[in-house]
Amino acid sequence: MHLLWPLLFFVALALTVAAWLAGPQALAAWRRARIRRRPFPAAWRAILRRRMPLFARLPADLQMQLKKHVQVLVAEKPFIGCAGLHVTEEMRVLVAAQAALLLLGGHIGYFSELRQVLLYPGAFIVERSAGDGSGLTHQTRRALVGESWQQGQVLLSWDDVLAGAADPDDGHNVVIHEFAHQLDQERGRANGAPWLGRRDRYAGWAAVLGAEFAALRERLARGEPGLIDAYAATEPAEFFAVVSEHFFEQPAALAAGHPALYREFARYYGVDPQSW
Repeated sequence: MHLLWPLLFFVALALTVAAWLAGPQALAAWRRARIRRRPFPAAWRAILRRRMPLFARLPADLQMQLKKHVQVLVAEKPFIGCAGLHVTEEMRVLVAAQAALLLLGGHIGYFSELRQVLLYPGAFIVERSAGDGSGLTHQTRRALVGESWQQGQVLLSWDDVLAGAADPDDGHNVVIHEFAHQLDQERGRANGAPWLGRRDRYAGWAAVLGAEFAALRERLARGEPGLIDAYAATEPAEFFAVVSEHFFEQPAALAAGHPALYREFARYYGVDPQSW
């Protein structure tokens, strides 16, 4: 019996440590399950019907799933008004609903690194230090409509949030773009290679996206028109975010013109927007 007590002690200690390690994740899952069980507010449903035509196109099961994701995002993510903007319920719901499109296929982390959403009335100015190659540093000022920071912030222009939701077919959606960056930044600096679920999937992802990225740059150098926006040629991280916009807003055109690329994105996001 005296030999059993040390064994029981170490078993109990191991279980305690395991429970402590799993605690935050288990608590988050329990809290989110409670939120998802709540009725979806009628006022929020009216916002989606009035402001987001894409919501009405979704199959009934995806509409339900999106609404549950909206409830969790609104409950968990602080929305902060900037430049005098007063954040309303409509703003929170509309941003969360467009971001939730990226979660419909099973990305259940709810943008795990995102700490807050900063909303501006319109385009906002960002100042940065930039080197000129000679050792000198200059301050640059840029007007932006959206940005995603690895430190856990998404910055959005409310005017452009509204415009992106209102036209679900133009291939431009600032919320989809910036929240795609958040997915890309969950494991470090954005590089166009978000976590794919398994390491053996990266070879195919890199081959397809690398070839498409190179082809886009070649097309632009020749001055030829095409579906994928020129901004995607800036760097691989922007290519991933821009193609995410086309994937959700112009799926048929993307699948027809870039079938291998569409398949990679359909596999990553776990949905097929062509069927909506």
